[in-house]
Amino acid sequence: MSLRLNKNDLFLTGMNSVVVEERHPQADFPTHDHDFDELVIVWRGNGMHIWNDIPYPITCGDLFYINARDRHSYESANELALDNVLFCRERFRLEADWAQLLPGENASQEQRYWRLSTLGMSVLRDKVDELAKECMKSEPLSVQLSEALLMQLALLLLRFRHRPDSGVLPDAHQLDLLLMALRAGIAEPFHLETFCQQHQLNPRSLRALFKQHTGLSVMNYLRQLRLCRAMSLLRYGNKAIGDVAAECGFDDSNYFSVVFNRAYGVSPRDYRQRFIAQAKKTPPQPFSLIAAD
Repeated sequence: MSLRLNKNDLFLTGMNSVVVEERHPQADFPTHDHDFDELVIVWRGNGMHIWNDIPYPITCGDLFYINARDRHSYESANELALDNVLFCRERFRLEADWAQLLPGENASQEQRYWRLSTLGMSVLRDKVDELAKECMKSEPLSVQLSEALLMQLALLLLRFRHRPDSGVLPDAHQLDLLLMALRAGIAEPFHLETFCQQHQLNPRSLRALFKQHTGLSVMNYLRQLRLCRAMSLLRYGNKAIGDVAAECGFDDSNYFSVVFNRAYGVSPRDYRQRFIAQAKKTPPQPFSLIAAD
């Protein structure tokens, strides 16, 4: 059963249209929904975001546009820091194309999952902090300023976000390049030294930078991506275990089973059986690291 979060418990007054809930850190949190929409911006650390039953491995730079009707939860949180920017569309007073600025019910789930560049995150950090301070005031001018700051934040998100599978990112930071390469190459062997040679980077420095921002080593993060993809394929597909292993970058299906069992305490076959009945009733969309147009 999903936990329900209500705007009356979180917004300062019935006039305020936006509030920032800082989660530094974000602990594991059970499945919940709410009667407001929200932006989720992940600043550092890692974990698992289960969004409408679809698992997403999350780390610094992940961006989600969550609708009021969505169900989501956080699992396996590890030094995870994020901000939830909550907003009530029905309270907006400024004239704007809010459906474009903050994609909602008319946008698919894949259209509401993005990545942020390192440069973008540094710009957005200041804007979120400014909004967090202003939205804690109840006088009419502050209510209007908060909404105006939300509009600025939404515009900046449009400027700095990119699709998770994007191969080209202007002004890309070395961390952005690495994260994109890992997400795009789940099924293929990955060698950090080769990647660094291609981009003229220092492997030792890049390892340290990656650990600082994500809380994981490069290979542990890649393993998390692969296992998350495997969870979705097992839960919502009917491919053979060996084919799932190959699609997720495991050459040996026995080794895949060992790694999966070690991570989740259950074999891939038993994990699939757990969801067969549920999948037959209401087959949901499969997990993807790629955002659609």
